Amino acid sequence: MDAPLAEGARVEISGAQAHYIVNVIRLKAGDSILLFNGRDGEWHSVISEARKGTAVLRSEEQTRQQAEGPDLHYLFSPLKRARLDYMAQKATEMGASLLRPVIMRHTVAERLKLDRLQANAVEAAEQCGLLRVPEVAEPVKLPKLLDEWNPDRPIVFADETASIASPIAALSALKPQPVALLIGPEGGFHEEEKAALLEKPFVVPISLGPRVMRADTAAVAALALVNAVIGDWR
Repeated sequence: MDAPLAEGARVEISGAQAHYIVNVIRLKAGDSILLFNGRDGEWHSVISEARKGTAVLRSEEQTRQQAEGPDLHYLFSPLKRARLDYMAQKATEMGASLLRPVIMRHTVAERLKLDRLQANAVEAAEQCGLLRVPEVAEPVKLPKLLDEWNPDRPIVFADETASIASPIAALSALKPQPVALLIGPEGGFHEEEKAALLEKPFVVPISLGPRVMRADTAAVAALALVNAVIGDWR
């Protein structure tokens, strides 16, 4: 929901969210619900109108202030549909502030729907009571991403050949700061892509241990490590 929230604000909801309110949980005029938009915190709100396709609400009292989180960009090679949904949900739960698809040599699903990514992020936030929803950015090819990158934000990427065996030791070399995590495609990074990454001074390779993981599993493991060592789990 994008509408601003404040005391007495009128909020009109349509589409899937209105369908959920009116037809799934069957709320009606006079019932209350909690609203959030990812910016203005959480608000106790009362339904003024509930009809097919639309719900009109009035926000009355703030119940939680807007939550902050790590400045953590999650960069990923798109996966096939069900596993991409899972990954978007888990990255949201793990505190990512931005989701950005990165097209690589071995990417298997170059066509994706950004609105579906956003919907999965919103759903994960709703289910877990999170007030922060990550931004979803347009896809970019890896060479362009590296050429335009702000070096003040390190890129951590999962590399099974990383010279430092312990991911905690590798991450401990970074100070707490804005950071990005890059997870490659199922087929792994192409050798030229890995070489291009490793030549950048702002890139930090980390090992995820002796076991081979699928990309969505690697995402959760790496996000947990980043949050624990340099993120907001400290």
